[in-house]
Amino acid sequence: MAAVSPISPTGVFCLILVIAYLVINLWRRRRLVGLIERIPGPFSLPFIGNSIEMTLDNDQFFSGMNGLTQLFGRHSGICRTWLGTRPYILVTSPQFLEQIMASSKHIDKSSEYIYLRPWLGTGLLTSGGKKWHTRRKILTPAFHFKILDDFIEVFREQSDVLVERLEAEVGGDGFNLFQYITLCTLDIICETAMGRKVYAQYDSNSEYVRSVYEMGHIVLKRQSHLWLQWDTTFRFSSLYQRHQKSIKVLHGFSNRVIRDRRAQLLDAAASGRLPATEDAFGRKKRLAFLDLLIAASEDGRILSNEDIREEVDTFMFEGHDTTSAAICWCLFLIGCDPEVQQRVHDELDLIFSDDPTRDVTMTDLADMHYLECCIKEALRLYPSVPTFGRKLTEDVQLGKYRVPAGTTALIVLYQLHRNPDTFPAPETFDPDRFDGRDTSRHPFAYIPFSAGPRNCIGQKFAVLEEKTVLSTILRKYRVESVDRREDLTLLGELILRPKDGLRVRLHRR
Repeated sequence: MAAVSPISPTGVFCLILVIAYLVINLWRRRRLVGLIERIPGPFSLPFIGNSIEMTLDNDQFFSGMNGLTQLFGRHSGICRTWLGTRPYILVTSPQFLEQIMASSKHIDKSSEYIYLRPWLGTGLLTSGGKKWHTRRKILTPAFHFKILDDFIEVFREQSDVLVERLEAEVGGDGFNLFQYITLCTLDIICETAMGRKVYAQYDSNSEYVRSVYEMGHIVLKRQSHLWLQWDTTFRFSSLYQRHQKSIKVLHGFSNRVIRDRRAQLLDAAASGRLPATEDAFGRKKRLAFLDLLIAASEDGRILSNEDIREEVDTFMFEGHDTTSAAICWCLFLIGCDPEVQQRVHDELDLIFSDDPTRDVTMTDLADMHYLECCIKEALRLYPSVPTFGRKLTEDVQLGKYRVPAGTTALIVLYQLHRNPDTFPAPETFDPDRFDGRDTSRHPFAYIPFSAGPRNCIGQKFAVLEEKTVLSTILRKYRVESVDRREDLTLLGELILRPKDGLRVRLHRR
């Protein structure tokens, strides 16, 4: 019988390390599960958690998530669920949100944002840590008020095109707002972000728009379907080829524009022509977001071409679909309430009493106080981004619950903005909520543009664009909503939109 060789000291040491690693992870896991299970939430199965309930169509997924917060977190402001072995808390309490979002420790987005990285890379939306701080510092000057003033001309020009296109719908039985507004905001964002006119409003079958929607659908599927979260299994799914085709369209467009713009700037410099900041008459020429990024790149030393594409794509994504949804919801809600619409018309008539047909100015936009209240109230009821996630990097005490590090916190704006303690009669569209008289509202009770260090860098840009588009439409038309709010089915994808669009009628004023 052969003798058994003794284990070497190195082998004993490695075995001890493995056992210690397993014990420590088992203890951490046991602690995490114990703390999470104290938080109210639905029954979950071992290993798969609540994945079965989460594997739903987009409309069912959104209503199910809201149902969870209503059933388990209505009074506590927090509830929990499991996706596989990963714990999630759904937060709707302003006090709890402040602890998470105002902290500089919890600035990293949740793991779900990783599915946006094939498209957006690690730009301002998806990056974290030092890279996010650096990018935020570089990009903040691009949204200075004086620069935004230069973009008003683009907002105005494309809004005029929109009104011209809408003329075909006047007096009809009703049409879907989204199909017009989306193309307008795409024209605006392409020209302000890239300095490129794409004439999307004259080409309703835009491949870029289709690719944006396709990516939103695929990303949500990957977030909610456990087997699609692993790259290996995702590659064997029917979604993969559609994903790759959309990425090719989106990146191809951005790379082409960046390459062309760099060539134009180099050609201008080599030929000694007028600098890019002046036109042929010596007048100041507005700079696109892309121009500002190229200027900040210092020939690739600070921002490479890929870095620039990440930020341009991020701006295109965040500044196109979100703004389109906000404008559509606001116009629809105004069209549901004749009294509100009359007040908007009265305000616009007063502002433009000197010349009803003149172009809108920055001063005019600042005077649109009631219209801004309507926008804010529309964003309360239908926030463009209905949920977003943060990764908790250390334990957080939320009321009587200790939430362990490693948990994903989902901020559910749709329910936060419907808290009856903050907003009485929360389902009522009442723009006067935002007339400035209510000073008792918790600062984190209404956060359509997020809050804290990672608040939306482009919120001033968005509001100015929304005011311009809405005022241009409402100066010329009276809007009558065809659909009823209670009949709408909401899709909580990357952007909150109705499943079958929003139908309105237009009447000339």
